This record gives sequence, structure tokens and C-alpha cells, in this order.
Amino acid sequence: MYEIEDLNLYMQHMKTVIIIPARYASRRYPGKPLARIRQADGSYKTLIRMTWEAAHAVADIEQIYIATDDGRIRDAAAAFGAHVIMTSPECANGTERCAEALEKAHIDADLVINFQGDAPLAPPWFVEALIEAMKQDTEAQVATPVLQCDAETYAHFVEDRRNGRVGGTTAVFNSKGHALYFSKEIIPYISPDQVPTHNIPVYHHVGIYAYRPKALAQYTAWVEGNLEIQEGLEQLRFLVNTCPVKCVLVESRGRVFWELNNPEDVARIEAVLDVS
Repeated sequence: MYEIEDLNLYMQHMKTVIIIPARYASRRYPGKPLARIRQADGSYKTLIRMTWEAAHAVADIEQIYIATDDGRIRDAAAAFGAHVIMTSPECANGTERCAEALEKAHIDADLVINFQGDAPLAPPWFVEALIEAMKQDTEAQVATPVLQCDAETYAHFVEDRRNGRVGGTTAVFNSKGHALYFSKEIIPYISPDQVPTHNIPVYHHVGIYAYRPKALAQYTAWVEGNLEIQEGLEQLRFLVNTCPVKCVLVESRGRVFWELNNPEDVARIEAVLDVS
């Protein structure tokens, strides 16, 4: 058992690694990690490289890995100097891929960050906020960031739903910040004639996770549930099995955040890069 002082020291110095899960065979966007994104200077970078570079901006990270099952992604990642862990094509989602990579590579860590390969615009303070939240909330086994929607982001959500596209994910949580539910629908519902211009009460879930290794190990032992299958959201497996997921409210600080979920999102991301 830890003494109190030892426990506090441990919590302040958690060994943290980042794993970027990347698969080629996306149903909505095949080959997405290798999609080429035009930069502000007119050059192009692949999505996986942009994500890897974004991960390197996070403070106090022990190591960064890319976990994939595809040789094309492996070769592209190795070319720009990434540490690559090959994982099984049977992984159903990024959480399973992170769990397999952790075990396969015998990675020693107190905290594992799943920095999803479709979030190149995620700023470092999103991840740093997760790490701090996990130090403070010992009950939480998983943490993930949420952003309160501004008018532009909310309009993107509505536009995607109107056009039958699966866009970003929304989250609702309790008074302790622990998630109640995640959905690809816009929750909670707001009547169109009652949408405020400021402080819209809808929270955009950012697809980044911090896990305690025990939670990752448990995740792979649980079966995929109906909610996870219907929504296509891996984090619902934690909620169904009563594993606390901390929603950490983060601020954009003037940065526009959007994931690359559909081919149409390439133009959105390039537009952000042009003005950043």
C-alpha cells in the first residue's frame, strides 16, 4: 500500500504515453490516415503525420506510438520517424487497438492517451487537461475532453444531420463531470427556435481518451453492447459496464476544432489551417 505522501508523489508523476490508433479500412472514409491535407504554406501532409506532430506538442509525455494493422500506414509513419506497433486487423476500434499495443509492446505506463488519428487540430492543452483531471479524480478510470459548442460548431452539427452525414459526437454528464451518455445525434435536443446565440448547452465530444491501464484491460474482456453497436461509439462500452468516464471541459482559446470524419471535413480543416 502507498503511504499518503507516496501516493501524492505518484499521482503527480504519472508515466504517460500516447498511442495513436490508425486503420486504413474506415467504413466512412477508406484510407483516411493517409488523406493529404493542404497546409497554410501550400504544402501537403498526411492526416497521420499531422496528428503525430500535434501529439508531440503535449507536455510531459514519455513516448508516442502509432498503432496500426496496415502496412501502408506503417511505412508512411516510419518514413517520418514514428515508433510503430503493428496490431491485429480484428481490433474493433481505437480503444481495443490501444489495449493490444500496450500489451504487445510491453509498455510500462500509469496513463495511456488515445490520441485519435482524425484529430490533427486538437491542441496540446486538451490532453494536458485530461492528465491533470486523472490526477485529481481517482474515481475516474477514463477521461475525455468536451467543448461547449459555439454557434459555428453547432451549425456544422445541424448541417451534417440535415444532409445525412455522421459528424461529431455530443456528450451529457452529471454534476461530478462523469458521462451519462455520448451520441452522434445532437443531445440534449434544442428546439430550432430556441437555440441561443451564446453558451449553447451542447457539448462537443473530442475523440481523445486517457485510460488507466486496468480500464484498458477490462475493456477488451467486455463484450460489445447494443448501444456501442447502434451509435458506433466505442466509449459506450465503458458506460454500459459502469466504468466512470470523466468529461473534462476544455476551452478552445480561439482555436477552431473539428475532426476529420468525412471527406467533406478536409475542406473544413484546410480552411482552419489557412487562417491559423
